[in-house]
Amino acid sequence: MTPKREDELLDGGSIYWVIKGQIAVREKLIGIEPFRDKDGIGRCRLIMDAKFVPVSPRPMRPFQGWRYLQAKDAPPDLGKAAKGAQAMPEQLRRELRELGLL
Repeated sequence: MTPKREDELLDGGSIYWVIKGQIAVREKLIGIEPFRDKDGIGRCRLIMDAKFVPVSPRPMRPFQGWRYLQAKDAPPDLGKAAKGAQAMPEQLRRELRELGLL
């Protein structure tokens, strides 16, 4: 199915990936290609930038493993949220977050 907010999503929008119950990374959406499958059902391909951008993790119940978020609800990129945290292994970042240190 084609997203209802197509124009908004293509204007700098991203898909946020939910991994182990937390929003962890985003991928910039760069295109949407509607098509009909062999059964005549309308579908679409989401074309994503190949670069994953780590974000400041936030608990989120997964819905198909991803979410669209409005800019006001989106977590900041990790590089902007905590200097040096992006270079840390994910397990260390998780432990520091649980301790309230990140």
